[in-house]
Amino acid sequence: MTIVQIERRVLNSQKGSSVSWWSRWIRQWDLQLMVVPALIFILIFSYLPMYGVLMAFQDYQLFGGFFSSPWVGLKHFEAFFNSPDFWTVMRNTIVISLLKLLFGFPAPILLALMLNEVRQMMFKRIIQTVSYLPHFLSWVIVGGFVGSMLSTDNGSVNMLLMSLNLTTEPISFLSVPEYFWGILVATGVWKEIGFAAIVYLAAIAGIDPHLYEAASIDGASRFKQIQLITLPCIRPVIIIFMILAVGNILNAGFEDILILATNPILRDVSDVIDTYVYRMGILNSRFSYAAAAGLFKAVISVSLLAIANKAARKMGSSLW
Repeated sequence: MTIVQIERRVLNSQKGSSVSWWSRWIRQWDLQLMVVPALIFILIFSYLPMYGVLMAFQDYQLFGGFFSSPWVGLKHFEAFFNSPDFWTVMRNTIVISLLKLLFGFPAPILLALMLNEVRQMMFKRIIQTVSYLPHFLSWVIVGGFVGSMLSTDNGSVNMLLMSLNLTTEPISFLSVPEYFWGILVATGVWKEIGFAAIVYLAAIAGIDPHLYEAASIDGASRFKQIQLITLPCIRPVIIIFMILAVGNILNAGFEDILILATNPILRDVSDVIDTYVYRMGILNSRFSYAAAAGLFKAVISVSLLAIANKAARKMGSSLW
């Protein structure tokens, strides 16, 4: 079997069956019932509270509620767009999101591909366990861990730099705006890389092993097999996650930034839409203004999601 024939077989294996959606649901009714609790959870905590966006068009009064608060149209949207913080917040949101997408999206794919090549199962399981455990740690713990490592007082990073004569005095990393984006992105990648790789490992496990055997007989190297078999077979999963990542391009983070950017000097590089909404709405009690900023972000995110899905549909994989 030639490499061209292998590629054709991979493409044919990706074609879906002509079975109707209802027939598939009937066959998988027990599995579909497992989704019901998650749907109920989303309905109660995500869809029912959506009536709260009405306050973006009102001068919301806490004791008056939605029915007694006066309508003001787009007043709060105009105030947000004309705010001196608008461009700073948008810049930080977009730059941090793009950096997380650039480094955080391919990282679990590379980790999954490397783990798939490991033949020592004990070593593979140890690496998997060590890599996905940080996902289950709260950002409070991770923030404390990062702050301890970067501390000027016996922080391991500063001690290493000084022992290598790369610096003569400790550096206050979390007080220097130029370092914040790198620290934030690196911490996020370290925390989530292992857990995200599980999905790609599951997709790789579903590939027909005969494809690899045929490619090996034909003389294809391991790298060639990854290029011609593994990546094309998991491409639908990659595309779906890319669509979701594009839709979340304005979700630059909240907990991680709130924990790591405690120093006010970092506000010019750390203030994103989510932290801005939190500060305006919760700390300053400007509920309508914060709701307008949050609604603006939601509309842009949905638009980006629809555009990304339409582009992915032309590649043969999409969410809908």
